[in-house]
Amino acid sequence: MNNRRQFILTASAALAGTACAEDKPTAPAMPKPEIQLSEAEWKKLLTTEQYAVTRQAGTERPYGAIYEEFEKQGEGTYYCVCCGVELFTSKEKFHSGCGWPSFYDASTAKNVFERVDNSHGMRRVETLCKRCGAHLGHVFEGESVSAKTPTKRRFCINGIALNYVPKGGEAPKLLDLSNAAVQKKKEEVAKEAGVEVTKP
Repeated sequence: MNNRRQFILTASAALAGTACAEDKPTAPAMPKPEIQLSEAEWKKLLTTEQYAVTRQAGTERPYGAIYEEFEKQGEGTYYCVCCGVELFTSKEKFHSGCGWPSFYDASTAKNVFERVDNSHGMRRVETLCKRCGAHLGHVFEGESVSAKTPTKRRFCINGIALNYVPKGGEAPKLLDLSNAAVQKKKEEVAKEAGVEVTKP
């Protein structure tokens, strides 16, 4: 079976919730992402699996090929697969045994947003890319697996939402606001607001 097709979009999310202790959500509402594309535009930029997870809040299956790759990866940085912004580094990475990539903290806190998620009959805290709104996974507190980490937290992240770059490698190019698709979206929003857009 193709490893990239081995997804369970809801059952795995339920497993992630039952395997973790109850959290204490206090996150405010998600601010408007800097990068906003239409669903059709995201589909052009992402694979089917990346889109299902990052834009539809899906969950990759635990202990899959992506997780195995993650476990073998050394020093490096993890970027958002959608917009290219830095999210985590290998410094915050730890082996939790839960079947999904785990970090005890975000490398750049301003790029990872947390909000309450009451889906699937559970109360959890969802983690998203603050720059583009991509669903990354969930963060849990008070678990035995994260008790020895500096933050006592576990960011349970979908590996397919991350773009790993080994130490010394070139960071991915940020999805820029000057991107044609983004510019088109800005023009549409401005038009709806009755504002004339002057192109450079």
